[in-house]
Amino acid sequence: MANRARKSGIAAKIEQKMEERYDEEDALGTPGRIVEWMNETLEGDHPPCPANTWKHIQFYLKDGVALCKFINKLLKSEGKEAVKFTAMAKTSFQGMDNVENFLTGAKLYGLPETDIFNSIDLVEGNKAPMLNVINCLNRLGFKANEKNFEIHYYSVEAPARDSEHWSAT
Repeated sequence: MANRARKSGIAAKIEQKMEERYDEEDALGTPGRIVEWMNETLEGDHPPCPANTWKHIQFYLKDGVALCKFINKLLKSEGKEAVKFTAMAKTSFQGMDNVENFLTGAKLYGLPETDIFNSIDLVEGNKAPMLNVINCLNRLGFKANEKNFEIHYYSVEAPARDSEHWSAT
């Protein structure tokens, strides 16, 4: 999406704030923990995500295939029906459909609507909206732990109020 106009005004400030929040989560190790959990869960069924930078994560997840395989493992552990997906998503439309199917599966697994990202957050390819993706997967990890999913999600401990990573904003 290189031909889009740069954001300005309030939109630019919101994007900058989201990028800062992503950087905070990255400093805490949240994206790395999510990548470890997904790689372990998908081992043998899907190639691993090669790194935990936002660009690697975005590229790895944007066709929705890994996400669908991932949510299907969680759903299967509860005896719920798997979501359908296009295994060789060759167009962006197929990828967006896969991502939408993952989001449907995440809701079926018990994630509330407030924890769900928009498919464009992942497909757009910018750092700021990846915060929504990371937050969703983090909440999915908490939900899986609540349900005693066989592969434990080792979340990052919440920072204390006097921590350098805590802010009141």
